[in-house]
Amino acid sequence: MGTKTSQGDAELLAEARYGSTEAYGWLYERHAPAARILARCLLRSATEVEEVVAETFSRILALVRHGDGPTEAFRPYLLTMLRRTVHDWTQGEGGQAVAGETEVPFVDPALTGLERSPVVRAFLSLPERWQLVLWHTGVEGARPAAVAPLLGLTTNGVVALAYMAREGWRQAYLRIHLEGLPRRGCLPVLDKMAAYARGGLTREDGQDLDEHMDGCADCHNAFLELVDANQELRVIVGPLIAGPALTGYLAGLDRAATAGTGGLFNWWRQAPQPRRQALVTGAAVGAVVLAAALVLITAQEMPATPAAPTAPSVPSAPTAPAAPAAPSVPSAPSRPSAPTTSTAPARSSRPSAPTVPTVQGASDPGAAPIAAALDPSSQDPPSPYAEPGRPHRPQTVAPILRQRQSPVPAPRLIARIAALGALVRSEAGIVAVRLRNAGDGESGELVADVDLPDGVTVPAAAHRGWAVAEVKPVGTVDGWACRAGTGGARCSRRPLAAGRATAIFLRVLVSPTAAEGAAPSVRVSSAGGGVTARSRTGVRAVGAPARFATDGQVITAAIGNTLLDCGSTDPACQAARAREGDRRDNDLWEMSPLDQDRDASTRSSSAARLTLPRTSKVVWAGLYWSASAPADGLIRFKAPGDQEYRQVKAERVVERELPVGVGYQAFADVTRLMSTLHGTYWAADASLTPGLSRHAGWSLVVIAADPHQPYSHAVVVDTVTVVDRERGPAWIPLDGLTPTAAPARIHLVTWEGDAAERGDQVTLGGHPLRPSGGDRDAGNPFDGSAAGAEGMGMTFGTDVDDFQAALGRDPVLKVSTDQDVLLFGVAAVRVVARL
Repeated sequence: MGTKTSQGDAELLAEARYGSTEAYGWLYERHAPAARILARCLLRSATEVEEVVAETFSRILALVRHGDGPTEAFRPYLLTMLRRTVHDWTQGEGGQAVAGETEVPFVDPALTGLERSPVVRAFLSLPERWQLVLWHTGVEGARPAAVAPLLGLTTNGVVALAYMAREGWRQAYLRIHLEGLPRRGCLPVLDKMAAYARGGLTREDGQDLDEHMDGCADCHNAFLELVDANQELRVIVGPLIAGPALTGYLAGLDRAATAGTGGLFNWWRQAPQPRRQALVTGAAVGAVVLAAALVLITAQEMPATPAAPTAPSVPSAPTAPAAPAAPSVPSAPSRPSAPTTSTAPARSSRPSAPTVPTVQGASDPGAAPIAAALDPSSQDPPSPYAEPGRPHRPQTVAPILRQRQSPVPAPRLIARIAALGALVRSEAGIVAVRLRNAGDGESGELVADVDLPDGVTVPAAAHRGWAVAEVKPVGTVDGWACRAGTGGARCSRRPLAAGRATAIFLRVLVSPTAAEGAAPSVRVSSAGGGVTARSRTGVRAVGAPARFATDGQVITAAIGNTLLDCGSTDPACQAARAREGDRRDNDLWEMSPLDQDRDASTRSSSAARLTLPRTSKVVWAGLYWSASAPADGLIRFKAPGDQEYRQVKAERVVERELPVGVGYQAFADVTRLMSTLHGTYWAADASLTPGLSRHAGWSLVVIAADPHQPYSHAVVVDTVTVVDRERGPAWIPLDGLTPTAAPARIHLVTWEGDAAERGDQVTLGGHPLRPSGGDRDAGNPFDGSAAGAEGMGMTFGTDVDDFQAALGRDPVLKVSTDQDVLLFGVAAVRVVARL
C-alpha cells in the first residue's frame, strides 16, 4: 500500500463489509500502531503483542463481514476487542469472535461499575460518529488535523463536529441525570445547565443557577461534570475502553506522535529505514497470522446476525442533536491490489455521498466546511446504544456561528469544599478547598474565606499580640497564604489562569463537643464577583481523619513486612513461610523475632522493597508500626542509600485491648528521611512481645509526584479500630474525593489478620473488593500478606493490601470480619480527578 487513502473509517468499513480485503488492510495500517501500544501495556513478549493484534483484527473482520461490529468508531471498538482478546487468552478462551460479542465495552473486573456511570452511559448513547471524534480528540488528545482522515472531513469540519458531539454528550448526560427524578425545583435548572456550561446564559439566569447550586449538591455535581467534557471523557470513558492501562497507552501515543510531525498516522512513513526494517521483522508473525485470517474469513460462511439489544426507556428530556454525515470526498488514488485466494462478493452499487446544502448569509470563511460538518440532510445510522423512539434533532449552523463571535474572555470560578476522610470528634482532620477557573479569561486576585462550624478550629503557628497567626497549608500549597481568624481562616492567592485548578488543604482540630453534621463552607472573592460552596458532609462521630492530602500528578504506594516469624526449623514452619500448608496463622505458633539484616545491633528487623517510577519524587511518607505489646513509641528505620539505621520517635501512639492483651499502632512522618524513593527499606526493633498469637510489623505509606501520572486526588486516612463480631465493622468514609465512578487505587494497612480465619471482607459502596496480593480472596483479604515484603511469603499478622475499584458518589469503606479479630489502621486512596 504505497499511497495514502482519503477515505474515512466509515467508508473503509463499508467496503470491508462488502468484501474488500484491501479496504480492511487500510484500516489495519491506520490503527495497528495504536493497538500495539495498548498490547505492549498488557503483554510482555513482542511475539505475543503481534499475535494478539493480528487475532484482534481477525475477530473484528469476522464480525464486520456478516454485518456486526463497528460502522464508524473503529479505534474504540478495536481497543475494547483487543482487551477482550487478551483476557480470553489469559483465561484460556482463545478463538474467533461471535456475532455481537462487543456490543457493549469489555469491562475489567477491577473497573466494574464504570459502565454504570452517567458519563459512560451518556457517551454510549451517542452515534458512533460522535463517539469517534470524542474518543480521538477528548481522550487520546489528537489534533483535529490528525483525526480528519478518519472521518473524511477537513480540519475545520472535525472542529465543528467535535463541538456538536460535546454538546450532544452534555445533553445526553442531563437526560440520564433526569432519570434519578430529582426534586421538582431542579428540573428548570437542569434544562438550562448545558447552555450555562458553555457560557450561553444571561447574567441574571446564570446568577439564578448559581444560587440554586449553592444549596443543591446534586445539581452542583452535575454541573462540575459538564464544564469540562474532555476531562470527563479521559477520566471515565478512557479506562472503560483502554482499561487500567490507559495511562501507559496515552503515554505511548505521545511518544509515537513525537516520532514524526504527522503524529501516529504518518509515523510509519517518516520513520528511519532501519527502524522500519526492524519493526517489519518483528511483525512478521502477526502479519502472517492476519493474512491467513483474511483469506479464511473471506471464504467461510457467516452466521445470521442477532437482533441488536434495546435500551430501557427513560423520562422525556432534552435530546442531543444528530451527528451529521461526512461530506462527499474525492475517490481514493489508485493502490496496488492486495493478493487474495478467494473472491469476495461484489457490490452492485454504492450510494453516493449526500449533497451539502449551502448556508445562507454565512460570511465567515470557515462557514463552508462547518456547514459540511453540520449537514442536517443525512443523519448518522442509529447507534446500537441509542434509545428507541428518541430521534436526534438536527442542529442548525447559526447557533454555532453566534458562539464563535465570543465576547471578551471572562473567568468563571467553580469552588468546592469538603472534609477529607472524615472530621471526627476529638481528632485532627483536613478541610480541602478546590477552585477551578472554567472560564476563558484569567481571574483577579483570589481571597478564600473558610467558615468552620463551632468546635472546629484552624491551629495557628503562633500569635503575636492582636495579630492573626499565620497558617501553613497541608499538602499542595500552590501560592496560597493563609491566616487563622475567628471562625475559620482567610487565604489569598495570585490570579488563576483560564482552565487551571488550585487547592488549599487546611489542618483543623475538632473538639469533643462539635455538633455532628456541622459542615464547613467557603466564599471565594475575586475582581468582578465571587462564588460560595458548602461541604456535603461535616463532623462525624466515627471514621478515619485525614493524615495527609494533596492534588496533582501523584501516585500512591504502601509496603511493609512482619517483625515476628514462626521461627522454627519445623518443615511446617518452612511451608507456612512459603504460604503453604494449614498452619499459616500466628495463632498456631510461638512467634519469635524475625531478624533479617545480619546486624548484631538489632534484635528484630525486616525489609520491604518500594517500586516506583524513577522519575518520582517524594511528597509525603508515613511510617506505621504495630504489635500486640505495650508501646514505647520507638523504631529504627533505614532508607535506600543509608549506611546506618536512624532512630524514629512516634508522633502518635494509640493502644487498644486485643484478645492477647494490649496492642498499639504508632505513626511518624518520615518524609525528610526519604532521599531516594526506589529501593529497599528496613525497619527494626519496634516494641514487641514474642509468644503464641502475637503480631508485630510495619508499613511505609508514600505519596509521590510523577510527571507521567494523571492529575489525581490523594489522601491518607488513619485510625486504630478493633474489628470483630462483637464490636462490628470499621466504617471509613472517604469524603472529599471525586464524586464519580472514577477508578481508584486503595492501599489498606491492617494488623492481626489470620489466613485460616475466613469471613473478612472489604467493601466500597457495598461492593466487595479483591486484594491484588496474597491469596487474592475477596472472602479473606487479610491473610498475612504485605506488598513489597522481602524474603517472606507469609507476613504473620501484618497485611498491606492493594485494591482497585470504582469510586462511587458517596464512597464508604467497610472492613468487617465474622471469625477473626482485626486492628484496622490505614487507608491511602488515589483517584484520578477532574481538573
